[in-house]
Order: sequence, then structure tokens, then C-alpha cells
Amino acid sequence: MDFSYSPRVEALRQQLWQFMDRYILPRLGAWRAEVGAGQYPVSFMEDLKALAREEGLWNLFLPSLKDGEPGTRLSNVEYAPLAEIMGRVPWASEVFNCNAPDTGNMEVLHLFGSEAQKARWLEPLMRGETRSAFAMTEPDTSSSDASNIQCAIRPDGDDYVINGRKWFITNAHHPHCAFFIVMGKTDPDADKYRQQSMVIVPVDAAGVDIVRNIATLNHVSPEGHSEVVFRNVRVPRENLIAGEGDGFLIAQARLGPGRVHHCMRAIGMAEVALELLVARSQERKTFGRYLHQHGTVAEWIARSRIEIEQARLLVLKTAALLDERGPKGARKEVAMIKVVAPNVLSQVADRAMQTWGAMGVSPDTPLADLYTAGRVLRLADGPDEVHLQSVARQELKQQQEQLDRVSAYLAGA
Repeated sequence: MDFSYSPRVEALRQQLWQFMDRYILPRLGAWRAEVGAGQYPVSFMEDLKALAREEGLWNLFLPSLKDGEPGTRLSNVEYAPLAEIMGRVPWASEVFNCNAPDTGNMEVLHLFGSEAQKARWLEPLMRGETRSAFAMTEPDTSSSDASNIQCAIRPDGDDYVINGRKWFITNAHHPHCAFFIVMGKTDPDADKYRQQSMVIVPVDAAGVDIVRNIATLNHVSPEGHSEVVFRNVRVPRENLIAGEGDGFLIAQARLGPGRVHHCMRAIGMAEVALELLVARSQERKTFGRYLHQHGTVAEWIARSRIEIEQARLLVLKTAALLDERGPKGARKEVAMIKVVAPNVLSQVADRAMQTWGAMGVSPDTPLADLYTAGRVLRLADGPDEVHLQSVARQELKQQQEQLDRVSAYLAGA
């Protein structure tokens, strides 16, 4: 596999770097000040979005983007290095309409939505006029196994009636959030993987109660990681996405590319942490020597660079496999990057915090936010343990083909 950037991708990278340097980095303090004062969305977000769209840095993540739709059609492997650059600032992806969970929801509606659903829900989302949320995780069951989900989606005449409690639902508190894609059970007696379906629920539908914005490691995101209760919420049957029982199929199509996006953004954050680690090690002395002259800190720098490079290459390989084979053909690699990238981010951020000392755990650097992001990502797309189990299961199956070779090695020992 060749992961060198094509001239087109390199041009987009340089354009994106320039946009970040010119318009986003100078506003880091303003974003924090406005959000800290309770203003969200921030006053300059729409202006930045307009600039990004004018420059063609818009909807960069959809490989199936059609002619005439707003955005630039890129493959997963082409988009991945752009996601890394955006990931360096947590709120930057929204500027380019490339923010989760809207990206995943746009992919779902683009691939599976009816024409009516696309007109009502997808098109405003692609224009950046609205936001959305994906409601899958539940507090009362182990949602790492999606077959456990208990939210009920029951047919009733021309409608579906939804009852359930969801939490850690990103974007639910965003003032522009227009709808949820809700995953729940339409047929609890069907095959294990045919019980679930997805429906579109307007955020202002009767019975939708956005209970609270849940802090993660005491960090509060203004867009919300929210607890939401659906009490006898009624939506028309045409809000069903694809068919009854297609929820698992849709989820797999959604989560594959989405994990590439998350992981590349995590690598971008890890790069920021390493830059801060190196900068501190060159300016601070202890016991008469710069920090980087101490063996331990030098090793941290080296290990961080090695781990970031390894993670990036694995994510790019996964992106290439998604382009070539689809989510099913890259299932093992998707699980692998979900474990690798957040752990690398956490490790590099932790080393950088240790290098910065007390200031590293304060709000005076972004390191605490970066560390929090890495730790939360180890749960947000499913816990590490589930992905490790998936990798092991697939590896055991594939290694069955190697048993004769193993026997030969043992016989010759």
C-alpha cells in the first residue's frame, strides 16, 4: 500500500493548514472565553463555516458524495490526513461540517435514507444549517453488545412509538440539533441481529426529554454528552431508515469510517501533545540540565514519535481497506485502530503532562483536555476489551489455516 499523499490531497492539506493557522488558532482563546461565559454556539462559528465552504473545505468525508451535492468527494484514505489536521483543535471539525456524530448520520442517510428523508433531514445537515445526534448507548444495559439495547420501537398504526432511556448522546444539547437517529428494538423475538432498527426522531417531538449534559472526567462539552428519555414518542413510519431489522447492518456501515475519523483526530491530538512535550523539554531545566537531556524524557520523546507513526500507518491501512473492501473486509483493522489510537493519545498526553509538571494538569495548557479525550475514546466507540476480543476471535479463526506450518516448525525444532 502506498500512503504517500497524492498531489490533490497534499494541496488540500496545505490549504487546510493555512486555514487553521489563519482563522482557527487565533480564536482558541475567544472560543474558550465565550463558552466559559455560557455562549454556545460561539459568535464566530457561522462566519468560519462560510469561509470554509467558500474555500472548498466542506463535507470532505463522504466517498459516495454525488455530483451537485455540497462538498468534495474523497475516499477514506484521502480524508484521513485531513481529519488528523482538524483533530488538533477539538472544535475545528465543525467549521468544515466534518464533525461527529453528524458525519456518521450523514453517511447513514446518504446510504440508506429515502428521498423524503434526504430532503427533510440530510440536505440541511449537509449545508451545515442543522446538527444531529445518534442515540444508541443506554445506562441500564451493557451497550458494548448492541443486541442488549432495550429501547422499544413499537409499530402502532401508521406510526412507531418509542420508549427508552439513552445517555452520552453527543450533540443533544446543541441549540441547532434538529433530530436523533435512534436505535432500538422493533422485534424482540427476531434473530439476535435482526431485532434492531433505526428511526429518525425530531428533537422537538412530544415525549423527548433531554435530561442533563453529563460531564466526562468532570469536563463539560457544550454540545452535550446527554441523557435523553423517550416517553411514548410517536413518529410516522416513514421515519424508519431502510427496513425493520436493518439496525445492525446500518450501524456497521456507520461505525467503520467513523472510527477512522475518530482515530485520525486522536493522532492529531497526540501530535499536539508531543509538540508541547518537546517544547517544554527544551525550555525547562532541572538539576542543571534541560529536560530533554535527561534519559527518561528523551525516551518519552522517542517512544511517542514511534507510537504515533505506528498508529498513523495502521489507521491509513484501515482506511485503504475500507475503500477497497468495505466495513466487513476491514473489520479486524477497525477494531485494532480503536484500541491503538486512543491509547497512544492517552500515553503521549500523560508524558507531556508529566513534563510540564503542575501546569500540565491545569487549564493553562490543552493537555488535560487531550488526556480526557483519549480516555473517553476508549469507551466512546466501544470499550477496548470488546475490540480486543474481536481481534483475538478473528486472529484465531485466521490462524487455523496456519496449523500445518506450526506443526512443521515444532517438528523441526
